[in-house]
Amino acid sequence: MLTLYARRRLINILSLGISVLAMAFGLFWLGWILFTLLQYGVPGLSLAVFTQITPPPGSDGGLINAIAGSLMMSALGTMIGTPIGILAGTYLAEFGQRGWLAPVTRFINDVLLSAPSIVIGLFVYEMYVIRVKHFSGWAGAFALSILVIPIVIRTTENMLRLVPNTLREAAAALGAPQWRIISSITLRAARAGILTGVLLAVARISGETAPLLFTSLNNQFWSSDMNQPMANLPVVIFQFAMSPYADWQQLAWAGALLITFSVLTLNIVARVLFRQQGSSH
Repeated sequence: MLTLYARRRLINILSLGISVLAMAFGLFWLGWILFTLLQYGVPGLSLAVFTQITPPPGSDGGLINAIAGSLMMSALGTMIGTPIGILAGTYLAEFGQRGWLAPVTRFINDVLLSAPSIVIGLFVYEMYVIRVKHFSGWAGAFALSILVIPIVIRTTENMLRLVPNTLREAAAALGAPQWRIISSITLRAARAGILTGVLLAVARISGETAPLLFTSLNNQFWSSDMNQPMANLPVVIFQFAMSPYADWQQLAWAGALLITFSVLTLNIVARVLFRQQGSSH
């Protein structure tokens, strides 16, 4: 009969083994995905991808209009959503201890965090696209900004809660008003963590396809007019990958590789900043 120590040691070994197997299982599929992207995406990378617009079937071309459209809409969506998210997160962390508004806001934010992105696209389609009677880059940016807001709210609130109350109390003892304490002490102390949340939000919206199908749609030509349908990488990848044309499929693999490694880079940078934020506290 096993002793108590031997039984605990056996349970520990089994639990550790199961955990390692689960981790290996997840890493296997991630490695397979990355290997497949490299296998099919690298041959499609060329200078033309970054200098030419999306081609008709059977012609040479690239993805520059889709890359530019994605950058414009993602940047605008981030610029719209980030200030709203930071302000709302600051309210929840600094003023949301009492009353009914803060719990309701947190509940709505949780719903938005878990809501499928296609629902956001349909919402913007109903509220904006139908009323202006055309797809546009503005509609795509609005949809992406709605996806940015809940991520930034959650990260801002959590990071501000990590700031020690002693910093607030010391500033208040010196006679600083609360708005000065928030702007000069707490937000400055949490800026690395807040920036991490913004980067995670950018990584989230960079590969979103469903909202853009209902808002910005696509454009085969170069266009910097945000009031017109605009090309973007996720929709181009979706359309080209589903097509029967080999040259379009090759460009789809190249676009998927670009998005994947862009998102991977943003996540790595966000993790590094979050680690620095955690070590500073």
